[in-house]
Amino acid sequence: MKQTSEWPGEWLRGVLGFAVLRMLVDGPTYGYAIAARLEEAGFGAIKGGTLYPLLGRLEAAGAVAVEWRAGQGGPGRKYYSLTEEGRRSLEEQTGRWRRFAGVVDGVLGGPDAAGRPDAGHSAAALPTAAPPAAGHPAPGRPAQPHPVTAEREDS
Repeated sequence: MKQTSEWPGEWLRGVLGFAVLRMLVDGPTYGYAIAARLEEAGFGAIKGGTLYPLLGRLEAAGAVAVEWRAGQGGPGRKYYSLTEEGRRSLEEQTGRWRRFAGVVDGVLGGPDAAGRPDAGHSAAALPTAAPPAAGHPAPGRPAQPHPVTAEREDS
């Protein structure tokens, strides 16, 4: 399967909902324009099969309101707008995301981790790693052949 974005799908699924809400802060807009703005922002191409069900879930949750508007010389369009519930959700999710990103930066020891007040934990404050699992060498030690794999290689 060809990936249309540099970001793994799991990452996109985790943030796409509140990224869509953010696209609605400036006012009502329609699905194609939301997808175009997300792509322009660096998310990559978001397919309609991903975006429109998400917009439906956001509508069902009360985060967005929907209004049909007549098209100019073409078919009508469904416009989405942010509700007060959507604004509260966006604010909460944005704060939680920033805290989570700080934790991840701290774990990874990224260059931004030390200077950010919301970075959460520094890499130095993390507990030491657990011993490696069976079959996995500790850093700096040569790998030992796995018994099942070694038997297959000898065959």
